[in-house]
Amino acid sequence: MIWLSVMAFLVTLMTGAAVLRWSQGCAATYGAQMPQRIHVGEVPRLGGIALLAGLLVSWGAGVVTSQMLGDPSFLRLGGWALWWAAVLLPAVLGGVGEDLTHRLAVRYRLALTMLTGALATALLGLAVPRLGLPWVDDWMVVNPWIGIAVALLAVTGLPHAFNIIDGCNGLAGMVALIVCLALAHVALQVGDRALAVLLVTTAAATAGFLFWNYPRGMLFAGDGGAYLWGVVIAFGSIQLVQRHDLVSPWFPMLLLIYPVWETVFSMYRKWVRGVSPGMADALHLHQLIYRRIVWGVFHDDESRRMLMRNNRTSPYLWGFTLLTVVPAVLFWKNTVVLIGFCVLFVVMYVVAYLAIIRFKVPGWVKGGKGEE
Repeated sequence: MIWLSVMAFLVTLMTGAAVLRWSQGCAATYGAQMPQRIHVGEVPRLGGIALLAGLLVSWGAGVVTSQMLGDPSFLRLGGWALWWAAVLLPAVLGGVGEDLTHRLAVRYRLALTMLTGALATALLGLAVPRLGLPWVDDWMVVNPWIGIAVALLAVTGLPHAFNIIDGCNGLAGMVALIVCLALAHVALQVGDRALAVLLVTTAAATAGFLFWNYPRGMLFAGDGGAYLWGVVIAFGSIQLVQRHDLVSPWFPMLLLIYPVWETVFSMYRKWVRGVSPGMADALHLHQLIYRRIVWGVFHDDESRRMLMRNNRTSPYLWGFTLLTVVPAVLFWKNTVVLIGFCVLFVVMYVVAYLAIIRFKVPGWVKGGKGEE
């Protein structure tokens, strides 16, 4: 598991360097007028290519050692791991296509992630077997198509949820890394080394990407990277619950409540304003923190000021994420407690969002006025 993680890290790191070397022309197509843009300069949004390379090489090597070299690490990786790689390609390549052209409409990207979801349910057998609620679970046993529909929704929606929070250097990448390690930890607790290695190598590949992304902001994950994180984490979450009755289905839900609720809340606030949910704006939580909390920076040129504010935004959300990850890891068997923490997070999110919108953030959160 360690050597596959090192391989994933190094391949992603080196591929990221190659992308930086050869993709500068692609960066210029991302318009400065985009409302979600909070950086200066032309930065390649092709980190998804580096992440995909790291995953394909490390997963392929894991299958080879398991199937042809006697499985010395007892990883038990079978051909299903290669099916994971094949099934995620429509979503990831669609995202990379958008990163290259910036002309692929939201509905087409949604259709491609839905295609990945459909393939996952058909070829990988993905289905959510239960929700941890007795009366609902009995209904799902009688109507198994409900579990398939929930899995399809998860695989289709989670890539877009990661894309929504991918707005600051190191934000989506660190959330993905933390979630992958948390899922891998529980997978090892229940003895599922095969699932754990796929998640650990995804975390290692993400670390290789973060070398270029945080804090210098030299390479962005783009839609391709966000979709890759969303698909792999959706696969891992569903299969962990599907394979092991001991794991509560609310464990991955609590792990992912930040990107999931950010998406749901964004759709709601756009709906009440009469705006299409697919329309980009600058009112996501990380953007509000960037503009209204992280503002004490040093005198310098515009590019450096924006970079410093960008980098100081992500740690706020890392802490917010850990507020859900820690209890999820501690109570991964206990559905009632996990549901309680999900509700608590939703309340905290809405309270924090309204406080920032109304300029009622305590001074200690801002860390002082600083220099402007």
